[in-house]
Amino acid sequence: MKSKLRKKVTGGLALSLVLLALSGCGGNSANNNNQASESPSPSSSAAATEAPSGEAKISGDFEIQYFVGGYGDAWWKEMIGEFKAMYPDLNIKESAGSQINEQMKPRWIQGDPPDVVYIDGAGSNETQMVQDDQLMDITDWVKDAQNVDGENLVSNLIAPPQDYNGKNYTIPLVFGSWGTFYDAKLFEDKGWTVPTDWDSFLATSEKIKAEGINPYIHTGKYPYYIVGGLLNSGFVSENGDNAQILKDQEAAKENSFNNDAVRKTLEKVVEMRDKGLIDNASFGMNHTDSQMLFLQHKDAMIPNGLWLENEMSKDTPEGFKFGFIPSVMQNAGGKYVAIPYTSNIAIAKKAKNPEAAKAFIEFIFTKKAAVRWAELTGALMNVKADLETSSASDVVKTAMNYFNGSDTIVAPVFKLNADLEQAQNDATIALLQGTITADEWIDRMEKAAAKVRG
Repeated sequence: MKSKLRKKVTGGLALSLVLLALSGCGGNSANNNNQASESPSPSSSAAATEAPSGEAKISGDFEIQYFVGGYGDAWWKEMIGEFKAMYPDLNIKESAGSQINEQMKPRWIQGDPPDVVYIDGAGSNETQMVQDDQLMDITDWVKDAQNVDGENLVSNLIAPPQDYNGKNYTIPLVFGSWGTFYDAKLFEDKGWTVPTDWDSFLATSEKIKAEGINPYIHTGKYPYYIVGGLLNSGFVSENGDNAQILKDQEAAKENSFNNDAVRKTLEKVVEMRDKGLIDNASFGMNHTDSQMLFLQHKDAMIPNGLWLENEMSKDTPEGFKFGFIPSVMQNAGGKYVAIPYTSNIAIAKKAKNPEAAKAFIEFIFTKKAAVRWAELTGALMNVKADLETSSASDVVKTAMNYFNGSDTIVAPVFKLNADLEQAQNDATIALLQGTITADEWIDRMEKAAAKVRG
């Protein structure tokens, strides 16, 4: 899964289990079918679809750029075909493939971009595109936009449009979440209680340990797994379920790491460490090594992203049943906290057919399209949808049920400055190894944040 990955956080819902691939992790798995093609023939069911009445005529040339990686292109082909059936006067061009971001870069630089761009995969950088003024400001439009089913587009989203100083330029299309994974079949066979909060997590971990199995393993070489899958949700829970703490850390604000919420979370991590609930082999592990030990029942639980099931599909033992919990750090009675990563879609500022671009976005952000995404990619689209009767995997269905539920807080998408992130990774490993205290972790992070601000 790309060790440098970070699918925003960078994914992503994923997996056979959501956020799949990204090399496992969503977008960046290779597919060498670079292409620039006309839209496929619409399906017979799509052909019966009619364009909404009373709206401006959608016609002319319309170009869509999308990266083809672990999610494949079946969903895109299907959606574009049905969109073409709705607007037969459109001449749709697909610019797609595993190298499409690099191939299209000269056109973006020259001011000749496509109309719509799916921002994912190697060579894409949403923040840079915003800073370079390449994307359309959709702030006013998106808040009132309705999908083709007549529903408010934003109200159906799991994660809202990314905020750039009060402006919106992108909408998350793929939604993934960090969390804790376990083998539901093993838990059932052993009679272990699936954790719902911190106390039950500790109680179950002690029972697991008594069976001679390590309760918890993480990816020591890439500490952002345990940061995303454990610490960040703790920060939110201990902050009164207020996820603003993560955005403050992203902004490197003073005392965003030096507060009671962070300190209490770190104390819980120290408690895990001191009780021997963490496999000491973790520190030398990359992602696949730790995941293999998890699959072999050497370890019962692991922090990871929703791409895990798909990434390990070739190595998963028969009978293994992936289970998913968004968070375990919340106190008794507290809500689950989902720490997301997304891959987004946008309209080019210099789009030649902006009306078609908006119509396409309104067309794809529906519950029906979300079900098809789950079925065709093994991942989650960023739309609240009922997947229970779909052919999506059980993990995808479980994750969606959490995200749809009132007992789950979905944190905003955020990403630390690279230097701040490295400081957090290093400090977290040092804390887990017992070479620094929680207060020293906080001191390191406050100094790193001050350096970023300076």
